[in-house]
Amino acid sequence: MSVVKGEVKLTRTDRSILMTGILHTDVEVPCSRCLTPFRQPLTLDIEEEYFPTIDVSSGAAVAVPNEPGCFTIDEHHILDLTEAVRQYALTAIPIQTICKPECAGLCPVCGQNLNEKQCGHQVKQVDPRWAKLLELKPVLARAERKKK
Repeated sequence: MSVVKGEVKLTRTDRSILMTGILHTDVEVPCSRCLTPFRQPLTLDIEEEYFPTIDVSSGAAVAVPNEPGCFTIDEHHILDLTEAVRQYALTAIPIQTICKPECAGLCPVCGQNLNEKQCGHQVKQVDPRWAKLLELKPVLARAERKKK
């Protein structure tokens, strides 16, 4: 992950600090089509609650809620956003990352990156389970022409 920019708002509640904000960053991910690494921009809409471990007035230890993944404010009263930002960034990465909309991908025969150069392989293999649908293509084209 690169630099994270944005604004956060910290609100004191009766038991914690509520942190909300919108942050912008980018991460390096591989393209799903050509496997070339590229920077994927991310927008993180964050809302997390941070619980103190030390009472600010007395300095006594405070019981932290017994919740898995609970964020805390350390004994020096520092609220560290690193882990929350990391978790939100992981969930914000698209399932299929594409370097550019016109990415040609890899040749299924030789693995050549088709964005860099053409390899000359002509691949027109049709999955036999879908082959019957190709028979509908001329029928649909005729129906489309009749509409016009």
